[in-house]
Amino acid sequence: MASNAERIQEIEDEIRRTKYNKATESHIGELKAKIAKLRREMMKPKSAASGGGFSVRKSGDSTVVFIGFPSVGKSTLLNKITNARSEVAQYEFTTLTVIPGVLEYNGARIQMLDLPGIISGASEGRGRGREVLAVARNADLLLILLDVFQAKTQLDVILRELYSIGIRPNQRPPDLVVTPRLRGGVDVTSTVKMTKVSEKTVEKVLNVYGIHNAGVVVREDVDTDQFIDVVVGNRKYVPALVALNKCDLVDKAFVSRVKRELGMPSVEISADKDQNLEELRSAIYRNLRFIRLYMKPRFGEVDYKDPMILREGATVAEVCDRIHRNARSEFKYALVWGKSAKFPGQKVGMDHMLVDGDVVNIAKR
Repeated sequence: MASNAERIQEIEDEIRRTKYNKATESHIGELKAKIAKLRREMMKPKSAASGGGFSVRKSGDSTVVFIGFPSVGKSTLLNKITNARSEVAQYEFTTLTVIPGVLEYNGARIQMLDLPGIISGASEGRGRGREVLAVARNADLLLILLDVFQAKTQLDVILRELYSIGIRPNQRPPDLVVTPRLRGGVDVTSTVKMTKVSEKTVEKVLNVYGIHNAGVVVREDVDTDQFIDVVVGNRKYVPALVALNKCDLVDKAFVSRVKRELGMPSVEISADKDQNLEELRSAIYRNLRFIRLYMKPRFGEVDYKDPMILREGATVAEVCDRIHRNARSEFKYALVWGKSAKFPGQKVGMDHMLVDGDVVNIAKR
């Protein structure tokens, strides 16, 4: 019997042979849904006896994962911008496990993880690629390190492998909801004009996953792939930043041309020559979208020297979690000074959303 990888290849060949038009749109959507289903089956964890993956414990205020080809300079960069000591050598696959480091910047402690190099076919298990990509799924930011001489080719492969394992760099979840129900068939309600996917395609995709009765609410003009992502439900939407390495070996015109080809946020660096590493640190911090909060004890001054670092969109509940594991159960109310407060010292609950620079006092029961 054909393996899942072989079946995926057969379906992809059929899609390439099928000319896309209105008549074939739903059929192609159905084929894409079958591929997504097969890939999801391939991603299911194997038994413990089949060998372990990479065990990584998250720490710090956020986690950044290095993604790149072998020998692109990930270990050198990790050593230069953190306290890590990852082995460096002039041959491929020096890093055979996850090497952690910590970048301290603007009061934040950022966990940096150097992973083994990605190669084509990683999502199907080549070069322990599935274990590597599984770590990337839990990142707060992907730092994609590219060789400036092969940047576009390397980026295309990396994005394809990330996509195959369900990671969507620099995308946000589509604004649509699928609610299975017991009867009534498939009912599609849209608040926008649907120009990229038809109701027939929606129904065929759902049928691939055994869903024959559902309410579908569409609030943005999504395409077939985005709709499949929602149905599959295991997608990770992770911000990504590109670091172009070895830029000391080329002129600025060459770098500018490469950056235009990539079409992603990027920073030009030379890890070996320590060039532009401060700009990279700053870009990492900005892309993690940190906010700094200042805690005020009940009877005391605000601690402006040691801010609490959280991410944009954080609530008072997350402040409680950072203080102590029992802080939520002991919570009475919070007092907030700053831009998120309607007036200085506003009394708020745990669902109050905070912004950068807020001062917070937590009152206990």
